[in-house]
Amino acid sequence: MAIKSTIFKANLSIADIDHNYYADHNLTLARHPSETDERMMVRLVALALNAWQLQALCNGDGTLGFGIGLSDPDDPDVHITDYTGQKRLWIEVGQPEEKPIAKACNKSDHVLVYPFNHAAHVWWKGIEGKVNRQGKLEVLYIDSDVAQQLGSLAERSMQLQATIQEGQLTLSSNLGMVVVEPTRWK
Repeated sequence: MAIKSTIFKANLSIADIDHNYYADHNLTLARHPSETDERMMVRLVALALNAWQLQALCNGDGTLGFGIGLSDPDDPDVHITDYTGQKRLWIEVGQPEEKPIAKACNKSDHVLVYPFNHAAHVWWKGIEGKVNRQGKLEVLYIDSDVAQQLGSLAERSMQLQATIQEGQLTLSSNLGMVVVEPTRWK
């Protein structure tokens, strides 16, 4: 019998001062049995960092949400989809291979990848030359120590506040606070 995903609920208040975006999001995250708390929370951080693009890309007439996740490799971890069903923003978390990145670039207007673990530098050295020609691609590294701290904020029911200023996100809850400053690799 297959193990089912664990459901997490997050009430996320975003104050993105950089982009003048202020909104509350009630989110449901399905954590696949093989997914860690760190990866799940990096997905949530990626959503928070890019929520402002819902207005910028779709004039607010679209959806911002989580994809099916690890159970479907052809679906993004986070996405912004316009009212026609077109993926405007495709976000992957972790260390995808070249082929899925190229596929995502063909299916979306813009692709972001957020690698976050201790082996991310090795992954990037191996794949950088293969994906440099992808003009739609950006790679933003989140330090592995920061990802571990994010994992410590995971609860089945979360009340989170995300403040974004000068490219830095401060995520806080009743369990603590973590500062995330992604490093742009591409």
